[in-house]
Amino acid sequence: MSSRSASAILLYDGSCALCGASVQFLLRHERSHVLRFAPLAGATGLTVRAGHPELAGADSMVWYEPASGLVRIRSDAALAAARYLGGAWSALAAAAALVPRRLRDRLYDLIARHRHRFTGAACVVPTAAQRARFLDLDRP
Repeated sequence: MSSRSASAILLYDGSCALCGASVQFLLRHERSHVLRFAPLAGATGLTVRAGHPELAGADSMVWYEPASGLVRIRSDAALAAARYLGGAWSALAAAAALVPRRLRDRLYDLIARHRHRFTGAACVVPTAAQRARFLDLDRP
């Protein structure tokens, strides 16, 4: 994991069970325990989106590295999260990166468009140990 990833923030749809399950998956499989999380509709998400016009209207996963200002969305964000996990997940991300972004994003968009139908609505409830890594918990 790079030092840039160490301070990364994953923005996610706080009302989507699939997104919540993705956050829980990352929490279960990460080794370094430094990734932070924030809902897209929270203060952090709104601030990041305001500083990056390319995120206007984005309702997908966003990988944000505050130190560099780098943002990745859609399938690129998912691949960044997999690389963050390291090991076999990083190898899987490298293989998936060989697929043209246009195709990856189409698949991502298809899943995202129907994510509420697949899983309904839910929220992420972090443990006491994880709570400090979640930004904007008092807000949506």
